[in-house]
Amino acid sequence: MSLEEARRVIDSELAALGALRERLDASFTAAVDILHTCRGRVVVTGVGKSGLVGRMLAATLSSCGTPALFLHAGEGAHGDVGVILPGDVVLALSQSGETEEVLAILPAVKKIGARLVVLTGRADSTLARRADAVLLVEVEREACPLGLAPTSSSTAQKVLGDALAMALLSRKGFTEEKFALFHPGGSLGKKLLMRVSDLMHSGDENPVLSADAPLEAALDVLLDKRLGAVSLVDGEGKLAGIIVDGDLKRGLKEYREKFLARSARDIMIKTPVTIRPDQLAVEAFALMENRPSQISVLPVVDAEHRPVGMLRMHDLVRAGIY
Repeated sequence: MSLEEARRVIDSELAALGALRERLDASFTAAVDILHTCRGRVVVTGVGKSGLVGRMLAATLSSCGTPALFLHAGEGAHGDVGVILPGDVVLALSQSGETEEVLAILPAVKKIGARLVVLTGRADSTLARRADAVLLVEVEREACPLGLAPTSSSTAQKVLGDALAMALLSRKGFTEEKFALFHPGGSLGKKLLMRVSDLMHSGDENPVLSADAPLEAALDVLLDKRLGAVSLVDGEGKLAGIIVDGDLKRGLKEYREKFLARSARDIMIKTPVTIRPDQLAVEAFALMENRPSQISVLPVVDAEHRPVGMLRMHDLVRAGIY
């Protein structure tokens, strides 16, 4: 019984979306034109279920390159309509088109000088008649078995709102890089924005030693900095090689009791993989991971090949770069 009811609801909402798709016409293009030429913000408004859909729509628009905010129409009628500025576009959601709270703010919207785009289920409603562009979200019947709870209609509002946001995204030429800029805490944002310099250990944390120093000094630096590697430099301060923890073990096995008498140069990796501080952190991850023998640390060098930092795989994983 429950599965049958679930399938009926899904079928009902799919049918509503199919009808919505077939109804798309020049009104949609007109709405996109108004929103695209908006020189202010898009102020999304509504109450009840339409208000909840509107709140999500405002967030979607903002994250995809169209500055937007949500205004609860009930609060708008008691002073919050002051958030609307000349040049803004008000995007009002009301399935009936007769929602009192939304109608109450229309005189102020017009007087302020904002344009009005409406998502409604009734083309002959008061709200539709006062709009600059109307998007019809009419549904034959709600998925609710009583035909009362907003279900198919709220789904149609959500999908049509997404269609608006994506049409605007395409019209504006919104790119992955811009999306990342608006999502710095997300995975994509980190991959497209975070640089090696944001994560590397630099300054006093950066383990650097002369390549001619004794191995005992290299061991001291490794134990002190605890990054698993030390950069070794020549007389000009340029990177000559690195020593990682594993190199000490191999050197100890080779030189035995004479180990500490050797210089760091004797066991260093002479041509280590390096990276620049201005490169993307995701590039560093690829350098460490996409190779026959994976490495866990990268010396960071400047344009003169001087070591300016150290980056570990642990730093990348901790930052969510993988």
